[in-house]
Amino acid sequence: MAKFMDVHRGMVGLTADQLKEAHDADLAIQRDESVEFVNAWADPESGLVYCMSEAPSADAVQRIHERAGHPADEIHPIPLEV
Repeated sequence: MAKFMDVHRGMVGLTADQLKEAHDADLAIQRDESVEFVNAWADPESGLVYCMSEAPSADAVQRIHERAGHPADEIHPIPLEV
């Protein structure tokens, strides 16, 4: 499985509860696309949210995010890791 980091923009003022709710929405349906969301991080001041996942493709990640109501603005593969 490949790893991906995706970016969501425009979430200024996001709270910890809202981040958890969005992440939980992904987790609830991730198996439909064989995706596993590992973690999510947010900067409420800049409005940026980052999600790391393992998935068969970036398209699979995007489909889950779209169904959960928060499509990613960018999805980047992570080909190397230390």
